[in-house]
Order: sequence, then structure tokens, then C-alpha cells
Amino acid sequence: MKSRDGVMRLKRFEVDEKRRKVADIESMIAEFNDMAVDLDRQIAVEQERAGITDVNHYAYPTFAKAAIQRRDNLAVSVAGLEAKLAMAKGELKEAEDELRKIEVLQGRDVDRGRVEEPEPDFGMIGVARAG
Repeated sequence: MKSRDGVMRLKRFEVDEKRRKVADIESMIAEFNDMAVDLDRQIAVEQERAGITDVNHYAYPTFAKAAIQRRDNLAVSVAGLEAKLAMAKGELKEAEDELRKIEVLQGRDVDRGRVEEPEPDFGMIGVARAG
């Protein structure tokens, strides 16, 4: 059916957008995790250089404290993104299910030969002319 074609295009677009959103969030999570691993390495190097691993020690390196805070902030951000990712995956699944339903209906219409053809416009043909 012609009207379903537009709906299917719209649903496909929606599904593609939701897939992109999921991919973007997954990419951000991976990037934040990589940054946290890098900060862990920097913290270890700084602790080794200073010879102090106790964060509460008065001579603990300021750079290491700041790196620990950044790493912890990244962990909080990752947790928030994981919640958003779960929601985005749920929305994607719903959109994919809706698209599948529309495709099934379209397939049934084609199988039954009920695909609507546009009505021919005959204009004034068939109208009896006086004269």
C-alpha cells in the first residue's frame, strides 16, 4: 500500500537514528573507559616516582590526586551513560519490532495481491456530452 511505504520509510529512518544513538553511546563509554585506564597508568607512574601510594599521606603527589578525581568522575559518567545505553537499546528494540510488524503487513498485502494501485484519472471521460 502506498500509505505504508511512507510509514515504512519513516520507521526505517527512526530505526537507523536509534542505531546511531546506541553506537554513539557505546563509543563514548569505550572512550571514557580508555581514558580511565590511561589515568590509572599515570597515577601508578606518579606514585612510583614519588614512592608514596597512600592517598592520605601529606606528600602524596597533587597530580595523582587530581588524576584519581578525574578517573572517578569518568566512572560516574560511564555509569550514567550505561543507563542511557540501556534505555536507547530498549527504544531501538521497540522501533525494530514496529518496523518488522509493518514489513509483515506489507508482505501480506503483496502476497494477497492487494497492493493498492493508484486510481486512474479519466477526467471527463465517460460523461455524456450534450450536443
